Amino acid sequence: MRWRARPKMATPKMNRDWRQVRDRIKHAWSEVEFDDKKMKKARGSLRKMVNLIHARTEEPRADIRRKVVAVM
Repeated sequence: MRWRARPKMATPKMNRDWRQVRDRIKHAWSEVEFDDKKMKKARGSLRKMVNLIHARTEEPRADIRRKVVAVM
C-alpha cells in the first residue's frame, strides 16, 4: 500500500497572502470583472490564473504571466 500525504489546510497567513495577491490581480486588470469562485479555483496555479485572465481579456498569455508574477 502506498502512503499518501494529506493535503494541508490553508493557514490564516496563507489566506491573507492569497487575498492580497487576488486583490493585486484585480487591481492590475481593473477594467475586468472576475468571479471570486473562479479565481479561488485558480489559486496556487499560475497556468490556471493566466488562462482565467486570458479568457476574460484575450491579452497575450506571456504578457499576463509577466504581470501576474510581478504582482506576486
